[in-house]
Amino acid sequence: MDIRILTTIIHKFKGGPVGLTTIATAVGEEAGTIEEVHEPFLIMEGFIQRTPRGRTATEKAYKHIGAVPPRKEGTLF
Repeated sequence: MDIRILTTIIHKFKGGPVGLTTIATAVGEEAGTIEEVHEPFLIMEGFIQRTPRGRTATEKAYKHIGAVPPRKEGTLF
């Protein structure tokens, strides 16, 4: 389920930010289960961040599932 959550945030929602209920609907899991069971592990491992606008995938999450992280804004190269 952890990989499914990461893949959903990265591929369906372009890395976020995305709300908890939206993630839950997309993966077919209860929002409470994601928040209480899966999210603490994903945050502790550095795969997602909680922001005021929603959950975002980190660069580590992209690398973990084999996706290319987006370019950081403000850099020339």
